[in-house]
Amino acid sequence: MIDNLKKFLNEEQDPKAIEKITSKLNDLLMKNEEVGYIAVQKKPAITVFPDSIVVTNKRIIICQPKNMGLSMNFTDFTWDEIEGTFMKENILGSEFSFSTKTQIQVSIDYIPKIQARKIATFAKEQLDILKNGAVAAASASVINEENIPAAIEESELIEEVEAEEVTDFAEIMPVVSNYAEPIVENTAASAEKKTSELTQDELFAKLQNYKKLLDNGLIMQGEYDAFKKEILSLM
Repeated sequence: MIDNLKKFLNEEQDPKAIEKITSKLNDLLMKNEEVGYIAVQKKPAITVFPDSIVVTNKRIIICQPKNMGLSMNFTDFTWDEIEGTFMKENILGSEFSFSTKTQIQVSIDYIPKIQARKIATFAKEQLDILKNGAVAAASASVINEENIPAAIEESELIEEVEAEEVTDFAEIMPVVSNYAEPIVENTAASAEKKTSELTQDELFAKLQNYKKLLDNGLIMQGEYDAFKKEILSLM
């Protein structure tokens, strides 16, 4: 506990007040939430139970002791709720205040000047981080929206090119004869024969011819299976 207090006792904060606050904060802090600074009210008269302001990387927490210090009220505001923060230096201490987006005004006076400056600086840093994060997210969203039409156009272009390639391939396919080895005699008589009129050897050669076309990617598997079925039924 002593080591935890040291980092908050560098601007003359009341050690007892800091100890009481930090002991209760252990149960209040959320996951990945870290305390950045604690400022303790210091009125001209002796203040046994001063109010305090705790700023973390997620919110501002106002700590107000009640019932002679036996209990404490905690009021918190997340950084995305806060519209702006303000600090006013007076003769006796400073006043730190902030406003929320729902028009709530919160103010604590008699904060030692150096503590008020630290609170104000930390608050502005957190609001800047939040603002820059929102701008970055908005920019990323705009970029993504701008890229969607381009992506769609590119996809359509690819589909169109693929369709053209298939069409062209279908047109030249009947002309291609290099892949068909001269297994069957290349004569007009044999070319005019119907499949049902072919001999066993010719049918076998025709089946081999279709297999070569399949292996070279010139016909689909389904087409080959149909040809094969027809030829086998005649053998």
